[in-house]
Amino acid sequence: MRRLTALLLPLLAAACGGDVYLRDGVTDGDTFYLAQQALVDDDPVLQSWVSYSLTRSTCQLTLGGDNPARRTSFDCELMARRHLLESWREREGRDDYLDDLAAIDAAGWLPEYVARHFARDHWTLPADLEPAAYRRYERRQFPGHRPRTRWVGSWNYARLVGPQR
Repeated sequence: MRRLTALLLPLLAAACGGDVYLRDGVTDGDTFYLAQQALVDDDPVLQSWVSYSLTRSTCQLTLGGDNPARRTSFDCELMARRHLLESWREREGRDDYLDDLAAIDAAGWLPEYVARHFARDHWTLPADLEPAAYRRYERRQFPGHRPRTRWVGSWNYARLVGPQR
């Protein structure tokens, strides 16, 4: 994880700064700024979400457009959740949500989980998903489950925030 963070940090900026702009509940921007806390706090839960945030924001940047903060895809979300879990498995920690998500992944349901809880109308979903079977599994194994997303950083406009020092 440290190697991944070291490789991605120069690409994404060093710290969070400036105001966060929201439109329709979405943080807007063309540049992802990693929160300063991510650089100094070794908490396993936090660092796992750092992995998620860096992976997803990098994927969104590759999707392009004037406002990458609003771009997303099934593949981006699935890849980010996989990196979240990979980072989580490398660390010793305890978190109910991440432990449940790891169990869902171990059972082979992570793609269905992402589609069920995070899908957007414009996403193209794989044809081999089994949503009904997954819903039965989730009701049986994880009743009352609440999906989470924790961004460790923010999207902003580089021209409004200015260069990071």
